[in-house]
Amino acid sequence: MALLVHLKTVTDLRGKGDRIAKVAFRGLSFYTRVLENCEDEAPFDETFRWPIASSIDVNEMLEIQVFNYSKVFSNRLIGTFRMVLQKVVEEGQLEVMDTLIDDNNSVIQTSVSIEIRYQAMDGTVGAWNDEEFLESPNAQAEDVLLPSHRQSPSKASAAERALRRAGKGVFSAMKLGKVRKDDHRKQDEPAVLEAEDLDRKAMRLGGGLDPDTISLASVTAVTTNVSNKRSKPDIKMEPSAGRPMDYQVSITVIEARQLVGLNMDPVVCVEVGEEKKYTSMKESTNCPYYNEYFVFDFHVPPDVMFDKIIKLSVIHSKNLLRSGTLVGSFKMDVGTVYSQPEHQFYHKWAILSDPEDITAGLKGYLKVDVAVVGKGDNIKTPHKANETDEDDIEGNLLLPDGVPPERQWARFYIKIYRAEGLPRMNTSIMANVKKALIGENKDLVDPYVQVVFAGQKGKTSVQKSSYEPLWNEQVVFTEMFPPLCKRIKVQIRDSDKVNDVAIGTHFIDLRKVSNEGDKGFLPTFGPAWVNMYGSTRNYTLMDEHQDLNEGLGEGVSFRARLLIGLSVEILDTSNPEITSSTEVQLEQSTPVADNCTGKMEEFFLFGSFLEATMIDRKNGDKPINFEVTIGNYGNEIDGMSKPVIKKKKEGGAGNEEASELLQNSSDEEGNEEEEFVSISTTPPMKPLITDRNYFHLPYFDKKPCIYIKSWWQDQRRRLYNANIMDKIADKLEEGLNDVHEMMKTEKPHPERRLRGVLEELSSGCLRFVTLANKDQNHSSRTRLDRERLKSCMRELETMGQQAKTLRSQVKKTTIREKLKQSQNFLQKLRFLADEPQHSIPDIFLWMMSNNKRIAYARIPSKDILYSIVDEEMGKDCGKVKTVFLKLPGKKGFGPAGWTVQAKMEIYLWLGLNKQRKEFLSGLPCGFEERKLPKGQGILFFPPISLLYNKKQVFQLRVHMYQARSLFAADSSGLSDPFARVFFITQSQCTEVLNETLCPTWDQLLVFDNVELYGEVHEMRDDPPIIVIEIYDQDTVGKADFMGRTFAKPVVKMSDEEYCPPRFPPQLEYYQIYRGNSTAGDLLAAFELLQLPYDDEEIRRALLAVTDPCVPQIKIGPAGKSDLPPIDGPTDLDRGPILPVPLGIRPVLSKYRVEILFWGLRDLKRVNLAQVDRPRVDIECAGKGVQSSLIQNYKKNPNFSTLVKWFEVDLPENELLHPPLNIRVVDCRAFGRYTLVGSHAVNSLRKFIYRPPDKKAQHWSTAAKLLNAYATLANGGPSSRPAGEIVVNVEPEVPIKKMETMVKLEANSDAVVKVEPSEEEKEKKKKKKKGAEEIEDDEPDESMLDWWSKYFASIETMKEHLRQQEAAAAEAEEKEEMDLTEEIRLDDSPVKGSKGQGKAKEKIKMPKEDKKKKQQQQQQPQQPEVPEKKNKLKIDEMKVYPKELETEFDNFEDWLHTFNLLRGKIGDDDDNAADEERIVGRFKGSMCVYKVPLPDDITKEAGYDPNFGMFQGIPSNDPINVLVRVYVVRATDLHPADINGKADPYVVIKLGKTDIKDKENYISKQLNPVFGKSFDIEATFPMESMLTVAIYDWDLVGSDDLIGETKIDLENRYYSKHRATCGVSGTYSIHGYNIWRDPQKPTQILSKLCKEGKLDGPHYGPGGRVKVVNRVFTGPTELEDENGQKKQTEEHLALTVLHHWEEIPRVGCKLVPEHVETRPLLNPDKPGIEQGRLELWVDMFPMDMPAPGPAIDIAPRKPKKYELRVIVWNTDEVILEDDDYFTGEKSSDIFVRGWLKGQQEDKQDTDVHYHSLTGEGNFNWRYIFPFDYLAAEEKIVISKKESMFSWDETEYKIPARLTLQVWDADHFSADDFLGAIELDLNRFPRGAKTAKQCSMELGTGEAEVPMISIFKQKRVKGWWPFLARDENDEIEITGKVEAELHLLTAEEAEKSPAGLARNEPDPLEKPNRPDTSFIWFLNPLKSIRYFIWHTYRWLLLKILLLVLLLLMVGLFFYSMPGYLVKKLLGA
Repeated sequence: MALLVHLKTVTDLRGKGDRIAKVAFRGLSFYTRVLENCEDEAPFDETFRWPIASSIDVNEMLEIQVFNYSKVFSNRLIGTFRMVLQKVVEEGQLEVMDTLIDDNNSVIQTSVSIEIRYQAMDGTVGAWNDEEFLESPNAQAEDVLLPSHRQSPSKASAAERALRRAGKGVFSAMKLGKVRKDDHRKQDEPAVLEAEDLDRKAMRLGGGLDPDTISLASVTAVTTNVSNKRSKPDIKMEPSAGRPMDYQVSITVIEARQLVGLNMDPVVCVEVGEEKKYTSMKESTNCPYYNEYFVFDFHVPPDVMFDKIIKLSVIHSKNLLRSGTLVGSFKMDVGTVYSQPEHQFYHKWAILSDPEDITAGLKGYLKVDVAVVGKGDNIKTPHKANETDEDDIEGNLLLPDGVPPERQWARFYIKIYRAEGLPRMNTSIMANVKKALIGENKDLVDPYVQVVFAGQKGKTSVQKSSYEPLWNEQVVFTEMFPPLCKRIKVQIRDSDKVNDVAIGTHFIDLRKVSNEGDKGFLPTFGPAWVNMYGSTRNYTLMDEHQDLNEGLGEGVSFRARLLIGLSVEILDTSNPEITSSTEVQLEQSTPVADNCTGKMEEFFLFGSFLEATMIDRKNGDKPINFEVTIGNYGNEIDGMSKPVIKKKKEGGAGNEEASELLQNSSDEEGNEEEEFVSISTTPPMKPLITDRNYFHLPYFDKKPCIYIKSWWQDQRRRLYNANIMDKIADKLEEGLNDVHEMMKTEKPHPERRLRGVLEELSSGCLRFVTLANKDQNHSSRTRLDRERLKSCMRELETMGQQAKTLRSQVKKTTIREKLKQSQNFLQKLRFLADEPQHSIPDIFLWMMSNNKRIAYARIPSKDILYSIVDEEMGKDCGKVKTVFLKLPGKKGFGPAGWTVQAKMEIYLWLGLNKQRKEFLSGLPCGFEERKLPKGQGILFFPPISLLYNKKQVFQLRVHMYQARSLFAADSSGLSDPFARVFFITQSQCTEVLNETLCPTWDQLLVFDNVELYGEVHEMRDDPPIIVIEIYDQDTVGKADFMGRTFAKPVVKMSDEEYCPPRFPPQLEYYQIYRGNSTAGDLLAAFELLQLPYDDEEIRRALLAVTDPCVPQIKIGPAGKSDLPPIDGPTDLDRGPILPVPLGIRPVLSKYRVEILFWGLRDLKRVNLAQVDRPRVDIECAGKGVQSSLIQNYKKNPNFSTLVKWFEVDLPENELLHPPLNIRVVDCRAFGRYTLVGSHAVNSLRKFIYRPPDKKAQHWSTAAKLLNAYATLANGGPSSRPAGEIVVNVEPEVPIKKMETMVKLEANSDAVVKVEPSEEEKEKKKKKKKGAEEIEDDEPDESMLDWWSKYFASIETMKEHLRQQEAAAAEAEEKEEMDLTEEIRLDDSPVKGSKGQGKAKEKIKMPKEDKKKKQQQQQQPQQPEVPEKKNKLKIDEMKVYPKELETEFDNFEDWLHTFNLLRGKIGDDDDNAADEERIVGRFKGSMCVYKVPLPDDITKEAGYDPNFGMFQGIPSNDPINVLVRVYVVRATDLHPADINGKADPYVVIKLGKTDIKDKENYISKQLNPVFGKSFDIEATFPMESMLTVAIYDWDLVGSDDLIGETKIDLENRYYSKHRATCGVSGTYSIHGYNIWRDPQKPTQILSKLCKEGKLDGPHYGPGGRVKVVNRVFTGPTELEDENGQKKQTEEHLALTVLHHWEEIPRVGCKLVPEHVETRPLLNPDKPGIEQGRLELWVDMFPMDMPAPGPAIDIAPRKPKKYELRVIVWNTDEVILEDDDYFTGEKSSDIFVRGWLKGQQEDKQDTDVHYHSLTGEGNFNWRYIFPFDYLAAEEKIVISKKESMFSWDETEYKIPARLTLQVWDADHFSADDFLGAIELDLNRFPRGAKTAKQCSMELGTGEAEVPMISIFKQKRVKGWWPFLARDENDEIEITGKVEAELHLLTAEEAEKSPAGLARNEPDPLEKPNRPDTSFIWFLNPLKSIRYFIWHTYRWLLLKILLLVLLLLMVGLFFYSMPGYLVKKLLGA
């Protein structure tokens, strides 16, 4: 498809002159040729053609402008013709003749005649191939606000472009896409609209559109790419990838379950990377409980860290001598953990499998916490859910979201085909010797490929001495799928007898080569070439950049390319043929066809060097040249690795040897006339001096060029798709930055800009879908190409839809949230755009000096790849790009890498050779090409240099106003900054300002005679960038680099007016970077003014065209006078330094700055001397004030005079306010003083006081708000007398709780249930399925203690967190739904104030809930109907999961703390070093306001002029305070001992007090409960920093600090939030919830009212109290210890205190009764949390009544219990033994039992010998005494860990009883038959009979009620014994009838019972058959039993038979004799 415009003639022109026309469509403009000396007609007769990828939209515009052409000046516009292409689209062809309009929008006579054709594909133009035109379905038109705002998504609208030219920043005004009314503005002026203006316009244009739907087109910042000729430079300089960082991996192994194997002794081995640690061994159990914590510390680069494998394996019976056998293992990489939310898995079950036997299935579960912390990450420990939730193993597997729980085994085939382009690795001198002797020259590299995946390594065979090795092998890994390891590392290595070294490394990121969605695909890759980059190719024995070859850091040179493929096959493990091991295998693989990776194409790379400046002075003395390489092409020094020259055949294997290109033979392409040899280096040149730091190369009018031909497989499509996505992403990123910027600077309507951004995004996405869809079906597209394309299209289509929906939801209120969501789009786009399969290698640009490589830049090939379709073109293709060269490898880290090695302006173009005719199109115009002699006259033969014959002369004015927040470069913590400005080849410096981080230079630098080459209009659109570097001046040595920033000047051509809107330019902030981190801002403005010529010069110029010997043009004396004058304020006598001129410097007005001086704290020594007499100097904009002198810092560090002020002129625009500097000096003797430290307040905004306009209005709005609130609270409109707002506090529905178990005091077994709501009860009933209710013993008030309150509060906190999560999840789901189904958010019912409460991320209870709580607490408990038990409400407090400071804004409501800094900032990019630089703190505040103030403020009653704006401030005299610190407990401490535990104790420091609670250390605990309070008397201000530290007790050596936390008590004490003693939820005078504060609520309230000058409190009848115009209601009765009721106002007062934030003017939230959680930090490991501490602090002034005794929070003592288990009988026990004589099955049964954790105290019954039926009778009693904590449901065991342990360790383990059945053997070990484990808190009720006892009882699947022995006390029943058979199936191996009886220690004493069958309370002997008499004691008897018992009938039968036989025998025996007798005549 194409649009053709035939511009025929322009007629009726006036005058005579040269004419030129410009035709523009979709932002792409063409110029006609110049027609010289036309009079009234200009017959242009030219045709222009735009290839287009998407159909033309009916509203798109074509624009034609006609100019008078001038060689010297910029062209003058005659008129413009614009037309909408609607008609053309409809008819396809159109002839038009129409008049032009001038820049005032009025019609002129001149007319233009054109013919337009809109054609589908029919013919091609030039050398384009058909396939390169893109068909596409109709692109969807976007619903845009303004019809004229339609535009192709890839181009900006005209006004925007004009705007960009203007180069004005974001801040000058809001800009809108072109609006009709503004069409008459000159094309060059931006349409600048004020925001309000815009609303009106939008209303008019959109026919009364809702302002909520307006969107804004791009507003561009200064660094943005202004026109199409230059790309945006990258500011950040330093590679961040390879820098090592601190990481900590912490793993808690909690327990294992269902381990496969009989009676094992399991140990868990935890392995991270190379380090291993083991847990202790648990004996004979399949479900061991460990709860052991391991920490691994690393200091490595992130890439290395995230590839480390975490492996958890369970080993059976490991001991000192043997390594044990592996039961099962689990592995994942660290990156997977780090990418989890909060960087952790918490309480998750890892599935264990056996890598040796993959058919075996699962080997058990291991419950662990895994967390990975980098520096500065803080990990939130999630709320611990109920134990019950966690027993649901399947629901809590250790797998990232989206990974199925049933992972299958899979084979990963990594196919290695071949490699090419390997570098020389001639390690051996032997090779040369060999060559000398034998004369054969072998390749000197023996490559093999090593693949590392999931902790396993595989490698191919070694190909001896080959630069082009051919392997065709595949490495096979067997691993679970999806694997929990993100990357496969493929590395080519050189095999060597001494050491193998890496040649290059590539990582395959599995997330990028697979997609887990339902339409996803398995990982697949290639066959595709991957390019490897690393160190430079010249071989040295010790390669300093070897790390780069290992894949760390950015490669600086091409190393090799490798052809690989990857495929994955899911295994069917039931298949018997499968090899069951996971060993890595190496197999042969089928070779791939040569052309499978794409057709070989000839590519052409062209580059031109327009400028090389800022060359580091180290390289200044030798000639310098530049080399450009792509792959090995162009690399002349060390590229070639082949002595043999191969001929290159088309489509050949693509051997990239530079040698053959250099000696290019002509028979190859003789038919083409453009035979040329690549030229890849510029000629060497000697640099010239710019200034003392930098040199430049004299590339003035002659710009050297390079060009390289190279051959690659044609896989441009991949790069094209990536480019389209990248461009969408760049646009989105730029837009989002704009929105951020607008929000930061509080510009109006950022939401409109966001709408515009989302609009652009959605049209961009739809555009991608149309462009990418027309894919040519290459044979060379791999499966991954096809699948990625499908998934990218799906993703972008949905993203486009979502962006559209999101756009409609953007409102002023939702903008922040929507901005976050848009950020997610950006990440997703960037992820999708990264193409895993490489094609063309990256381009390297090296600066060479003396043939040595000095510095480089790496340019991705896709960025400069050419395409006909604009969106697909690389973002820097055919554009001038500013590139900063950097040092290679590690040299580039840190300060060395921050200095620019060279700044290049370079133009690059890469495309197919046949598309070459475009390669010069983007260069600045006005040059002649210089070609090699043989290329003369050949079209498109590349030039070796460009000669610019057009030169413009400019003056650059740099207005350097000020900088702020600079880097501290001196040891004083300050710097002596000056700025150095570079433009082209010139540089200038500002003056040096001493000792400041916020210099106000106020200086104008003028660069004269700046010569720029090229066309005038391009200069104007696209000036070169200015580099500003900030340095610190040192007296000795060279200046230190402090940071750098870039800017673009605003350009004025000589024929333009110097007038608004563009001139004078505005001051703007530019971000300063130092390496990768920001280092301040610069406020400056830049203008570039063209110098006009005088007449004489013009005459000369005309001559010069014909006669080359006329000298260069010089600027006439008249030239400069035309420039605007440089008028600065004249009163400054600064010698030669020019100040910033008036129009540019900010407008100032008079402000008064009041400073509150409170005191100084924690000043460290200066030069070893202590600070004694400090003073504070405040300075702002040259004015300032000094505090009074502190006479003796030790005695009293507070200032005597509190408030001082000074007046200063500050800019009206608050964003331009200079910083305020605070400096503390110590006054020494003899008038000397030294700097102690300084602090710069960068933004005064929060200290600016704006007097309210009209007080009345102010009040009324507040009242309105509160009225609304009261209505909400009362559930109806309030009908009260006007002005009174009633806050009603009545009972409402309680917060829903998940039937919370609130654990109680140790001496009660009771559990309080908080009444669930009705519906929940219903649910519960259904669940229980008729289970009988368990009777609860009701606790009474006396049983409750502080811990009951604490646990109840923690439950509430978790509940809130859960609700918040649920709400967030719900919201997210809703978002998803909204985005996909376009549901409007506004229609959903608003979820009352609860929703808003959740929306605040703070875990504040919604106020209603608080009220409910108080209500329930205050309702006197009325005796209820007897059948409904009276449930007790436990009072609660607030548990903050973080520090109190974060909740209350650091308590800086009026007293601020400023850290004083001194010393240099460290160079390792992190701010952790800041901690060490803090040398003290200044406490005070400031207030800035315009003078004069309105009178009403100063005339207020009680106004003290001495205190200015700081009225009502307490005195700062020393004050004595009793500080009471309650330390509750610590969690997740960092282990301090070798055994992975710690022995923690508390140390508290405050001033000189130092309390060490060493004797009460808690042995071997990482979660100790301290439960202690400490009282300290302190004097503020001397002692105000409280440190609570946790130390680890050591028997020998000093104790180690685990971590500490610091609390500034002074700020808390003086805060209006009243943080001295938290306000309880209820007021009671006895019991566990006794009121702690010495002041009662009424006293506190009246004091607050008095201090705030409020009217009140007035207590009224009926429980009402009135404060100002608020009325509160509440209960008025109080119950004392004896249950007596009495009247009181305390409850009322307390209600007001709870709602204090609602009081107008002075209201603020008061600190409630609370426990705060503070992170423990260790100075040695900055930034990484070492555990957390829960505590709270109360403070009581000593001059007030003394507080009561401290609350007892001692940890609950575990309660002693005795569990009696009677084993009555067993049944159906499997029979193990065969009888000696009879071979009969029998078992000698006994039962063993123990409580978990007490295996050593196991008890056995006697043996029931020879049970033939599996029945056994025992009547045997076990007795297990144990200590139990009801609150935590844990048994507490104290025992020594080993014989060497010093003391006993306390373990807390779940209460579980294990019963096992065994078969006793006399000579061999006993055989284990089966076991059952019962959790005493919830176990299934036993079956009534053996018959009913099924396997399900043991597996927990049975539908039986769960019971707790602590409630039931006595249980009897049958339970199954279970074991696993050979196939790992669970089977039932017997049944046991047992009785469990739980007694407290006291009850057990009263009714003792004997062990076994002993007295007292003996059990009767079991009734056992006699068989069990031992056979060798009584053989006959036992034989009788054995034989008779079984063979009784058989024996009788035999006996009969024998008798019969006997008789028959006797008969036969006697018969003959008898017969004879008979016969012979008896």
